[in-house]
Amino acid sequence: MTDIDDEVDFEIDPDELGTAPAPEVPSDQLSLVVNDLHVSYRVLGARKVGHGPTRDWGVRDRLVRRGAKQAPIREVKAVRGITFAAKHGEAIGIIGVNGSGKSTLLRAIAGLIPPAAGTVHVAGNPALLGVNAVLMKDLSGERNIMIGALALGLSRKQVQERFDDIVDFAEIGDFVSLPMKSYSSGMGARLRFSISASAVPDILMIDEALATGDAGFRAKSKAKMDEIRESAGTVFLVSHSLATIQTMCTRVLWVHEGKLVMDGAPNVVCRRYKQYIAEMKEYAKAKN
Repeated sequence: MTDIDDEVDFEIDPDELGTAPAPEVPSDQLSLVVNDLHVSYRVLGARKVGHGPTRDWGVRDRLVRRGAKQAPIREVKAVRGITFAAKHGEAIGIIGVNGSGKSTLLRAIAGLIPPAAGTVHVAGNPALLGVNAVLMKDLSGERNIMIGALALGLSRKQVQERFDDIVDFAEIGDFVSLPMKSYSSGMGARLRFSISASAVPDILMIDEALATGDAGFRAKSKAKMDEIRESAGTVFLVSHSLATIQTMCTRVLWVHEGKLVMDGAPNVVCRRYKQYIAEMKEYAKAKN
């Protein structure tokens, strides 16, 4: 069973982000349509890849294993029949317990994972920003800024013009000239956000990237997200912090076991989700 105690982050004070909810940006133009989306993974054996001790198999061992029965392949259904549409100017939060399919949904929308069934129609270029997004650790922050911004569609001249703003927003200072492997996780997350937001993408998808910032950085991030939405962009935000979701988003999707459980106003969906978490905690306590 999932550790329910780690599912919701109540440590962030809503006052850090401002008590006013994200303002609506009226628009009738669709930016995204997800229709009956299914995403599956094929996993070899019963254990996750990488678990257990490693072993250097010799020639004799490989010959013996060649005739052994192969481990079964399991199919993991991460997203199961999700359907929704998004409009320009919306900030959509995605909540759910660990393993519910939130990040997989974002990766499918970004085109990084092919759907097993269903379709994703996107009007514009999506940019996915995640805490675990791969940066080139052996390269400097400066080189990563150039590579990341070029990948988002900026020209070399545009990157040079926005370079100082990216560094200032990320608050990394002189570290920009050092290899990324010398950065803390918070510095890396701030730089990723700053690079992604610099291009003002049509659809910005943020996967837990705000969790590592302090109150000041979260406030700056909210202002940047509002700026993107006012430019007719759409923002998706995955976070365990309901305070962040309620303050930054105009709409919330609750995903559970790969299915869309609820889609509505942030205060309504978050209140029902908190009730569910409380019920699960009580159930777990009663079982023990």
